[in-house]
Amino acid sequence: MRFLPKDEGFFGLFDQLAARLKSSSALLKVLFSEPNRLEELTVKIKAEEHAADAITYDIMQRIDRSFVTPLDREDIHMLANRLDNVVDLMDGTARRAKMYHIAERREAAIALVDVLVECSETIAAGVKEIRTPAAVHKAARKVKELEEKADAIYSEAIETLFSGRPDALDVIKWKEIYDNLEHAVDECEDVANVLESISLKNS
Repeated sequence: MRFLPKDEGFFGLFDQLAARLKSSSALLKVLFSEPNRLEELTVKIKAEEHAADAITYDIMQRIDRSFVTPLDREDIHMLANRLDNVVDLMDGTARRAKMYHIAERREAAIALVDVLVECSETIAAGVKEIRTPAAVHKAARKVKELEEKADAIYSEAIETLFSGRPDALDVIKWKEIYDNLEHAVDECEDVANVLESISLKNS
C-alpha cells in the first residue's frame, strides 16, 4: 500500500501569515510614533490585512484540497484564524486612529506597540520552529511575559488618562485605542498557546 504524502505547504503559509503580523506591528509603531503620516500608514496596514486575509483563504482552500495534512485540520484552521485575528486588530486600531484624527504622540501607546512588535517577532520565530516543541515553549513563555508587561503599561495608561480633569473626547479616543492595543497583545498570547498545543501534540 502506498502512503499519500503529507502536504507540507502549510508550514510556508504559516510563515507568510506570521510575516504579515510582524510587518503590521512595525507599521503600527511608526504610525503612533509619527502621527503626521497617519493617512499613508493606515493604507499600508490595510494592505497587510488584505494580504493576511488572502493567505488565510489559501490555507482554508488547501485544507479542503489535501488528502493528508501534516497537522490536524482543526489545528491548522485555528492557528490560521488566530494569526489573522491579530492582524485584523492592528488594522482596526490604525483605522480608529485615523477616524479620531490622532495628531499627537502618546508614550503609552508607543510602549504598547513596542510590546506588540516584540510579541509578533516572537510568534513568527515560534511558527518557524513549530516542529520543535522546546523552541515553541520558549516563545510561548516569552509572549506570556510580554502580555503581563502590556497589562502593566495599559493599567498605568488608563490611570493617567483619567487623572485630574481630563477632556472627555480625549478620554474616549485614547481609551479605545489603548483597549485595542491591549486586546491585540492578549490575542498574541492566544496564538502562542495554540502554537504550543499544536507543537506538543505533533512532537
